[in-house]
Amino acid sequence: MKAPAQTSWRQGVTDLLEPIEKIAADSENIFRAHLGYHDRSGLPGVIPRYLFTGPGDRRSFLRVGIFAGVHGDETSGVRAAIEILLRLLADPAPALGYELFVYPICNPWGFKHNARWLKSGADMNREFWRGSDEIEVLVLEGQLMKLAFDGIISLHSDDSSDGIYGFVRGHQLTRYVLEPSLEEASRHLPRNFDRSIDNFEANNGVIERGYMGILSAPPSQKPRPFEIVFETPHRADEDAQVEAHICATLTMMDRFRQMIAQAQGI
Repeated sequence: MKAPAQTSWRQGVTDLLEPIEKIAADSENIFRAHLGYHDRSGLPGVIPRYLFTGPGDRRSFLRVGIFAGVHGDETSGVRAAIEILLRLLADPAPALGYELFVYPICNPWGFKHNARWLKSGADMNREFWRGSDEIEVLVLEGQLMKLAFDGIISLHSDDSSDGIYGFVRGHQLTRYVLEPSLEEASRHLPRNFDRSIDNFEANNGVIERGYMGILSAPPSQKPRPFEIVFETPHRADEDAQVEAHICATLTMMDRFRQMIAQAQGI
């Protein structure tokens, strides 16, 4: 079990989502489209999901999924995902050309119980595309297949790291999206420059390999999207972690949009 963050912040799911739920009821830019399911005991559950459409020509939008709360005790990413929506509602310009699907609490049971794991005891982030029968994994795999994202951003925190870092997978431009994001986010938290992070070879906070079974695009998806797992140090001040997550995510969106525009000669 991971050590708690230094802040004592914690809210129930209903209280946490209340501000965005109220706005979504009347907004033309954000829509609530939660994913219902029944667990192994037949009890109902919900994975919250929000769709935010930025300004621009929707026929050419980039579709990006933002996922948080895969590990239920990593609350900074959950808070950041919701705060990103609130900030984009106040200023949608950073979402120009984007269709964002935001999943702030991917592991509702774990979040409710402040636990890393799913109710079964499994690590959700080792279950994807491995024939899992975990219902939350199946629900999200369905989303990943149906929506075929152009980009996938996962927000996590790591209790073994003293600084921010990220995993990259897939799209050839990913490294050029993550590097400036780490640089910008280092205004809020230090960067991890260790040569080995989480038992992987690292280069200035960038890891180009990763664990099997993490939340990712379907193996059959072509072309591959850009995929980034952004990690904050779990023991750091949680408010600083939230700001680092937000800063990194918005920078990723900005740099990826620029890269796509340059590639298309726009």
